[in-house]
Amino acid sequence: MAAAQGRLSDGAGGMDDAKEGDRNASSDAPPLFRAAVDALRAARLRPQIEVEPTRAPQRLAPFAYALEAAVVDGDQDLADGRLVLLHDPDGHDAWRGTFRLVTLVRAELEPEMAADPLLPDVCWSWLTGALQARGLACGEPSGTVTRASSHYFGGLAERPPASQIEIRASWTPREGLGGVPDTAGHLAAWCDLLAQVAGLPPAGPGDASVVSLPQRRGPQSR
Repeated sequence: MAAAQGRLSDGAGGMDDAKEGDRNASSDAPPLFRAAVDALRAARLRPQIEVEPTRAPQRLAPFAYALEAAVVDGDQDLADGRLVLLHDPDGHDAWRGTFRLVTLVRAELEPEMAADPLLPDVCWSWLTGALQARGLACGEPSGTVTRASSHYFGGLAERPPASQIEIRASWTPREGLGGVPDTAGHLAAWCDLLAQVAGLPPAGPGDASVVSLPQRRGPQSR
């Protein structure tokens, strides 16, 4: 397994507002934030998931660190996403804490799956189930599950209809001893979510409360 290095920020938080400038590991960052980022960088993840640092949003919190990931099969992506760690040393009323995790996860699905009325609830259960399965406590969860369909016409009429699922979410990780949350654990849970959206089998014993969807669209070329 490869170590996490840090691929998409959020209105579930501002993720579309990413800017150049990584204050994450700079010497002026608070020790608690640097410790949380170090834990992300040291996390060991399943080999099908490629993770690397990316630009972090600068308007959401005084300090931010972002990771981008893709579930890869050969030269094809099955799903991709971004995870952003936010930190405000003074705390944030909406977060009810000093740290916040924000994510965007997306994958393509068969159109008939996208039409399933239970799809949003199932996808949200993948996120909450991934956190619960690893025994991670969190507060103030919020987010959206969006499905979109594309139909092609004219010169593109030969392409089959395409449907995409997108999960945007944010939550407050509970702080552990010394005030630092288990960011490595939350990253592992997030990778579990990515793997499930991509249709990979679980890496270990799964959470029986999490519902799986059948057949997803095949791998997409990068």
